[in-house]
Amino acid sequence: MKQVTLFSDGSALGNPGPGGYGTILKFGDSERIVSGAEPHTTNNRMELLAVIEGLKALKEPCEVSVVSDSSYVVKAINEWLDGWIKRDFKRVKNIDLWQAYIEASRTHKVSATWVRGHNGHIENTRCDEIARACAEQCKKRLNAKF
Repeated sequence: MKQVTLFSDGSALGNPGPGGYGTILKFGDSERIVSGAEPHTTNNRMELLAVIEGLKALKEPCEVSVVSDSSYVVKAINEWLDGWIKRDFKRVKNIDLWQAYIEASRTHKVSATWVRGHNGHIENTRCDEIARACAEQCKKRLNAKF
């Protein structure tokens, strides 16, 4: 099974507001960037969507190390998700995305590691820049419509 590192970050301008996500997938010397935006979202949704879209971009089952500055995403993957499933997601936010995460992660072995954001971690900084740029572009498109 290939070992892939998935670096991710999300951004929302206004929280809720226009948002973006950035993901860097690394396998050996290869790298792939996945990014996107939504017009009305929250930071937590973008943090999670970054991981989901990164997993969906993988073409075969992999051992995936998620690296994120979102304690929400990391703790959910490593600690909370099994309990949420057992209680049928009662009192859980972003159920639609957690169900999408479960589907996207089904064929992979996923673990998550938290890193401090805005602390000099090269890939985290790059993901933050990508996510923020996507959110800013989305905001400009929205403002252009009015």
